[in-house]
Amino acid sequence: MSIMKRLLIFAAVALSGAAVAQEISGGPVNVNPSVGVIDGVYIQEHIPTKRMIPYEFVREADVTWSKRVWRVIDMREKINHPIYLPFDYHTPSGQYVRNTSRWSLWTIIRHHIISGELKVFSPYNPYQFDMLDGDQFKYPIIPEGNGTYATDSVFRDRVFYYLGKLGAQSDVPLTDENGDPIEVTLPDGTLTYKYPAADTVWIDAEQIVQYRIKEDWFFDKERSVLDVRILGIAPVVYAIEEATPGVKTIKGLEEKFWLYFPHCRYIFNNYFVYNEQNDAQWMSFDDLFWKRQFSSTIYKESNVFDREIDSYRTGVDALMESEKITEEIRNFEHDVWHF
Repeated sequence: MSIMKRLLIFAAVALSGAAVAQEISGGPVNVNPSVGVIDGVYIQEHIPTKRMIPYEFVREADVTWSKRVWRVIDMREKINHPIYLPFDYHTPSGQYVRNTSRWSLWTIIRHHIISGELKVFSPYNPYQFDMLDGDQFKYPIIPEGNGTYATDSVFRDRVFYYLGKLGAQSDVPLTDENGDPIEVTLPDGTLTYKYPAADTVWIDAEQIVQYRIKEDWFFDKERSVLDVRILGIAPVVYAIEEATPGVKTIKGLEEKFWLYFPHCRYIFNNYFVYNEQNDAQWMSFDDLFWKRQFSSTIYKESNVFDREIDSYRTGVDALMESEKITEEIRNFEHDVWHF
């Protein structure tokens, strides 16, 4: 490696120890340049510093066939564990703990939303909650002016709604140095007690049960290929209802937000994905999605009713319908080349 190239790499990771993994935008690395230490036999330079491979340009006139589908990537499937793991979590004291060598997809997404490098799109119309059309990227959550998550409190509250929630309000008032409850007067003159702020409850990686992706399959006659482009990705959690204090009930699944996938590629391109077979061949999250190294099930295709599969098929029949749609796409490519 040339001296210049080594200096560029060190400049890109000019932080030390665990702080490197926590702060830089290029992902955790295995070098501590301040003391000349490498955690391994070589510097892991390829993934943290590589440039994103752009998509091939496609003209509308060259697309002779296309099909839009929505898929669900289930985190319970073993093949999808490199997306799901390792977990990040918050300790009871509120400390945020992340792995120092690699991050789960949720950790990456959360980190870069807060840093302002990823734009969140609401899964529904914020002013008309019954319109679940957020996968069309209609409702971006953006700050006013040049505000950021750190400086714009209104924007921070709006974004936090999609990243967590406020816990239950304590019913034990704050006390003064004498142990007496602190009293406050409301604007209407009512006297009440001062209570501690509600705890912040963040969504951690373990709570992500699915990722939903929206993608277009199309045939490009200029290149003579059947290609696919992922347009959006959405994390999904269980929708929890707590009608009785302490008793939680799962009432379904909830899309937290949508991200525009072409924007995500610039981020995913520089983070490691674990390879169970070879520690020397870790790829990036962008590589994982480009190479389709995940298991997924189609839950919706473009159709005249604009309905999901589970609205007319259930159980095994729904899985068979998903496979039928997949087979139709494969058959189209086969028929193009069948003479």
